[in-house]
Amino acid sequence: MARVTQLGYVGLGVSNVEEWEHFATDLLGLESNGVDADGNLSFRMDENSHRFIIQPTGKDDLEFVGWQVTDEQALREMAEQLQQAGIEVADGTDEENKSRRVEGMIKFEDPDGTATEIFYGPPISFDRPFNSPRAIGFVTGEQGLGHVVLHVEDLDRTVKFYRDVLGMKISDFIRNLAFFHCNPRHHSLALIEAKVPKKLNHFMIQTQTMNDVGTTYDMVLDQGLPLTRGLGRHTNDHMTSFYMQTPSGFNVEYGWGARTVDDATWQVQRHEKGSIWGHRNVTPVSAK
Repeated sequence: MARVTQLGYVGLGVSNVEEWEHFATDLLGLESNGVDADGNLSFRMDENSHRFIIQPTGKDDLEFVGWQVTDEQALREMAEQLQQAGIEVADGTDEENKSRRVEGMIKFEDPDGTATEIFYGPPISFDRPFNSPRAIGFVTGEQGLGHVVLHVEDLDRTVKFYRDVLGMKISDFIRNLAFFHCNPRHHSLALIEAKVPKKLNHFMIQTQTMNDVGTTYDMVLDQGLPLTRGLGRHTNDHMTSFYMQTPSGFNVEYGWGARTVDDATWQVQRHEKGSIWGHRNVTPVSAK
């Protein structure tokens, strides 16, 4: 069975590209690639050419999610698995592959209508080291970008899809959330059953030091930016983090210190609480 190996990139549709560039570089510490001919803005956080693609669609929500597989054979096997599950699959065109800077990809919608891409062969630029405007480093590599948390209408149906078709493994559960891993990162995907307008609850990026989290937290407080959850530590992945509102209204979790999964010894658990301490709700200054 073919399996996805990491969260490769995320596409976001936004109302204000300029505001997003300021937010992602000056606060999050990502490196901007600038705006391309199509009006899309992309960001780096490691040696990959991009991890985020920002499109001026005005949706202020998730546009697509890109999951990586090892090679072309795995991509073709994944296409067969999807088709056998009754999912309509399309190959990426030459233009789309060039736009994503990948060797090949397939496109489809998950059971909740989330536009999803599976690809192989992202370009790696070791000759162009990642250069954070804030001198921040992120935990990526085999663990991928970080994680995304998606709102779904039917949790059981969507859990079966990501587990049985895309080959992810369940890490654990918290109330009406299911957490999945596809590499040592505790979770690259979480699903929450909720009927809300936006597909994306939040994305998470993980820094290499706690100091980077602390200094960013101070910046949010000092500048009066929309903090949504204060500092805290999660029960399941042990991440120390906080949550802030993005210019599009959904959240970003900014964290450090998550534990990793060893499939040889890992045991699925259900946690009654999401946090060991902290992560207290904070009403943001403004909400979209």
